[in-house]
Amino acid sequence: MSRPELRLSSSVFRANIDAVRARVDPSTLMLVLKDDAYGHGLSWAVDAAVHAGIEWFGSYDIRTGLSVRRIAGGDARIFAWVTSTDEEIDHALMQRIDLGVGTIDYLRRIIARAEALGRSARVHLKIDTGLHRNGILPEDWAVAVAEARGAEQAGLLEFAGVWSHIAEASDADDDIAHEAFLDAVRVVRESGASPAALHLTASAASWWRPELRGTVSRIGAFCYGIRSAEGPELDGIRPAASLVATVVDLDGDRVSIGIGSFDGLPSTLSGSRVGTAGGARTLVSVGQTSSVVEGWPGARVGDEVVVFGAGERGETSATTLAERIDTVGEEILTRLTPRVRRVVAD
Repeated sequence: MSRPELRLSSSVFRANIDAVRARVDPSTLMLVLKDDAYGHGLSWAVDAAVHAGIEWFGSYDIRTGLSVRRIAGGDARIFAWVTSTDEEIDHALMQRIDLGVGTIDYLRRIIARAEALGRSARVHLKIDTGLHRNGILPEDWAVAVAEARGAEQAGLLEFAGVWSHIAEASDADDDIAHEAFLDAVRVVRESGASPAALHLTASAASWWRPELRGTVSRIGAFCYGIRSAEGPELDGIRPAASLVATVVDLDGDRVSIGIGSFDGLPSTLSGSRVGTAGGARTLVSVGQTSSVVEGWPGARVGDEVVVFGAGERGETSATTLAERIDTVGEEILTRLTPRVRRVVAD
């Protein structure tokens, strides 16, 4: 193995999906795929998820949504929530991608493109529940709902959902956001039929706050086995990926492995524990193209070292590494460069 590998376990990924789905039931799991499926690889994640029975995918942007459509086929529901260009909107309408809408201007542009193409847009209106990460302000909500209903009556729009983000900073703040969300849903229901997809929560809130779940739960990190930074371990959830590098040189009681900061490994991770044939060892330093690890009896060139993974050789998880440098597990994975080969282990 000349290059480091991110080894992907389809069986672990599917088991995580099953555990998450059981946890949030009867809410429907929407598998989030942003940042190339959190660095795991979009094609692998979508294919494995389809085989696990996932029907809803959160693609973040339309471009990714189009790739998901090619992989998952025509029956999958795909939700893209980034405000996009008119050309991207056209592609989304032709491929029946659900669009998250956080401004009245974007809603109007989608309606205009639907009219121009003779298509009907699937729209999820986003209410700003206090996070201020895009979203229609409460004082503008009735106007947005009325315009969506008008387009619906004209055959240009399917009012498919109401959604929002919450901060997950405190239970009190999330409770306030939940009340704002319910108020928005109430306005929509008073204007006509209730949309089928009501979604407020992402991974942590979906797992720990069942009273906040809607009919759909948007979950990414937990399905890949990435727990929240500073959060507890999750029952039935294991990392679906392991980062593996080989020993390229021996130097006394230390070995060099073929991975470094040029591969996306943060140089500040020195001092963390990695997995070897001799058990857990200290990552002494991270260089540009190689790193130094505390040796073990019988170490040889070509031996494999697990930088992060499920802990089978004593290594820690991506989130545990992230906590050392005040970030999140998702960043440890998504910063890995293309030089790190994604390899499907099972």
